[in-house]
Amino acid sequence: MADRAAMAAGEQRAGAQFTATARRLGIYSAASIAILGLAYSATLAVGLSSLETPRQPIGDPMFSILEMLIMVMMPPMIGLMVAVHAWAPVSAKTLSIVSIVFMGLLAGETCGVHLVILTLSRQATFANAPWLPQLLSFQWPSVPYVLDILGWDVFFALSMLFAAPVFSGSRLALSIRVLMILSGAIALAGLGGVAANDMRIRNIGIVGYALLFPVVAALLAVLFYKTKPYGQD
Repeated sequence: MADRAAMAAGEQRAGAQFTATARRLGIYSAASIAILGLAYSATLAVGLSSLETPRQPIGDPMFSILEMLIMVMMPPMIGLMVAVHAWAPVSAKTLSIVSIVFMGLLAGETCGVHLVILTLSRQATFANAPWLPQLLSFQWPSVPYVLDILGWDVFFALSMLFAAPVFSGSRLALSIRVLMILSGAIALAGLGGVAANDMRIRNIGIVGYALLFPVVAALLAVLFYKTKPYGQD
């Protein structure tokens, strides 16, 4: 009973911007991320299990599926953080806005990088270019790999770390807060791979965004479902 009362109190902290539209956006976005995240993790596991060495890149068709899943996931990720901002109490809305900005940076950069890889790298014009691995592949070191690290190990991590303080009160909200901090911190730890010039260390960050974040999204879907929207729209 005490936990239910705490949850109710935490849910009622939602700001006046958490309308029925914001609630629906949050639930659908969170559910989409959880489902797409499971699909991504399963595809990634199959792709990694097929590699002969850790330094070998994942090949097709798993690579193309991963690329498309990432791009499809970006709109729901932005929608989710907008819903988080709408849910946030007034005292935390400054932090949630910063979280939206970093998530937007991630989405724009990631979609651009992965669309270029999926299209230009397969064109006959570039097929035999000596600079192809450095500019149009995810082999380390390369420009797309660096941009991917910037997006997921920096922008994503900061989005999670700025959004985490928004959640407090109920056990569910606190669980979301802890998992967001872990997700962001582990993703940030992936930068160690750059410092050590060892992408096996960088793969630590995958746990933060590919495994923990879908769990965060699923819990957010539950939280938004349990939260009464402000007014009618």
